[in-house]
Amino acid sequence: MRMLDSTEQAIVDAAKGAPMLAQVEQWAAVNSGSRNLQGLSTMAGMLADAFSTLPGVLKLIRQPPIESVAPDGTLTGTEHGQHMLLSVRPEAPVQMLFTGHMDTVFGSDHPFQTSAWLEPGVLNGPGTADMKGGIAVMLAALRALEASPLAPRFGYEVLINSDEEVGSPSSAPLIAGAARGKLAALTYEPALPDGTLAGARAGSGNFSIIVRGRSAHAGRNPDEGRNALVAAADIALRLKRGGGAGLSVNPAKIDGGGPNNVVPDHAILRVNFRPLTPQDEDRARAMIDAVTAAVAAEHDVSIHVHGGFGRPPKPLDAVAEKLFGLVKQSGRDLGIEIGWKATGGVCDGNNIAACGVPVVDTMGVRGGAIHSADEFLITDSLPERAALSALTIARIIERGVA
Repeated sequence: MRMLDSTEQAIVDAAKGAPMLAQVEQWAAVNSGSRNLQGLSTMAGMLADAFSTLPGVLKLIRQPPIESVAPDGTLTGTEHGQHMLLSVRPEAPVQMLFTGHMDTVFGSDHPFQTSAWLEPGVLNGPGTADMKGGIAVMLAALRALEASPLAPRFGYEVLINSDEEVGSPSSAPLIAGAARGKLAALTYEPALPDGTLAGARAGSGNFSIIVRGRSAHAGRNPDEGRNALVAAADIALRLKRGGGAGLSVNPAKIDGGGPNNVVPDHAILRVNFRPLTPQDEDRARAMIDAVTAAVAAEHDVSIHVHGGFGRPPKPLDAVAEKLFGLVKQSGRDLGIEIGWKATGGVCDGNNIAACGVPVVDTMGVRGGAIHSADEFLITDSLPERAALSALTIARIIERGVA
């Protein structure tokens, strides 16, 4: 541990003093499930108001609909919410990217809608940890930097998207564009309750495999039919068997079928792949091609594969390790011990790393039970993590990542 200099101490103190808890309570009261466009619109407006206290150009961006597969196998356009993009001092010598997401996994009809104190210092609520608490931490740190003498040397973009929990299909091009030319990036997914950060991450691919067969009477002439549901199930079993070390395969759902006396002529298999490395992703692609070709031939059905790998694997390379080391040292100088470990979970950090930008993607609050009605935020981590971000950013401005 070393003493902070006067500039660093002032930045840390300013970050810790921001009114983050009140912001989180206000934001968590707004349902912003990924498919709740009205709630996301409200949330985007609130975030635009909050981030307008920073300099720069702020935009709310609505992307075109994204093609998806309906339960009947037809392709349809799916609307997503607006994304907030703030650009500050693009001419400054040090350029960074900060990302977060305003959406949660809790839809407008989900019973988990309000916050409550589980005990002093532990707030249960939708999005409190994942990641409205993280957005408050990000804003506090950036405000502290803006009030410091380091600000003129520091340019950045802030991207807060509305579709992270569904894989960022709409915002992925914005992430790639914002990452371009950046020295480093910080993303504000929650850390574990003990403060552990995510290091290397697996990738993720979501596919809808559309099977078209031929209907027939289940009793009179079943052999004249071509059972799409059975073919989809065969694909699911073969893909599952093809997984293993380096590649997790999760057949998640089959849409299709109908009355018991009709051979089903269509089915859609929804399946997720989690490759650990780019080579595992290549293996998954080859397996999808081989399995669908074999099943199409054996069951005499037609098959169309829709989807792709929206989250590339995120290994820890040498530059990323240096950034983690900088975060670790900043934590130690604040009296916070920082560790990290690999995870199968994915986030926008995968996409940023794929652009060649080092990223630490769990700079948000300490919390847990995310994606459940037991989600909680440890409120002491708000000033703690704001200080960690602010000091890390200050040192990147002064020293770079190396």
